[in-house]
Amino acid sequence: MEALIASAFSTLIIFITVFSIIKILIIGLQRKEILRRQFFVFSGAVVFTGAMAAFLLPAGFAKLAGILLAN
Repeated sequence: MEALIASAFSTLIIFITVFSIIKILIIGLQRKEILRRQFFVFSGAVVFTGAMAAFLLPAGFAKLAGILLAN
């Protein structure tokens, strides 16, 4: 149960961070500070990294909770 709550909050924080970075990239694109290709590459990298972190965190939290609660 503890791992579920921790992973839910961590996933929420990760998605807020991803959307904030994408907003920053959109501002940079509108100001012509980055190219459209760079925007797509950076956005894709941020979304992929965030999704992988959100996908792998529940297993990590469950393992950590199992270790801590076993004692």
